[in-house]
Amino acid sequence: MRIIAGVAKGRTLGTVVGATRPTSDRAREGLFSSLTSEFGDFLGLNVLDLFAGSGAIGLEALSRGASIVHVIERDADAQRTIENNYEAVKKNQPVGKFHLYAMSAQRFVSDLPKERYHIVYIDPPFDFTDREVEDLVSKLHSGEFLKSDALIAVERIAKGSKFSWPEGFVAARERKYGAASIFYGNYTP
Repeated sequence: MRIIAGVAKGRTLGTVVGATRPTSDRAREGLFSSLTSEFGDFLGLNVLDLFAGSGAIGLEALSRGASIVHVIERDADAQRTIENNYEAVKKNQPVGKFHLYAMSAQRFVSDLPKERYHIVYIDPPFDFTDREVEDLVSKLHSGEFLKSDALIAVERIAKGSKFSWPEGFVAARERKYGAASIFYGNYTP
């Protein structure tokens, strides 16, 4: 797995064996293509990845110029992988600030907001129910974690999945990438 674009383009990232399910390169490219068409570039954007795994999504955003990138991961092996991957990307001197929160996504959204985010990426394990994901999204809204122009991207298993956006969000589009679908929703404060 490599960084696709930005100051760390081409930098190889480590993965977490067995503990996480990484977003495919094709899905990651599609995600960042959609985000770029929505926001233009990442300069000045705040990004949150609620189930970070290897940290690839957050580190890609950092490489592309995001101002603040917060990644949330509770698995200790994944946390070490994120730290190692950040050290590799940091050598290319990205301008933004990066922080790993070693906790569950549920705990993170139950605390006071650390920041307000333009982009939130949610890629939970496939055994996470749609209802659990909808609850996380609702807490982002009620906890005031979102900028007024925020976009949420939720990755779910493609087969038989139909994600429904809770109140405060409007479905924008859905893209299928092999075994996964990414559902995009706009925040409507």
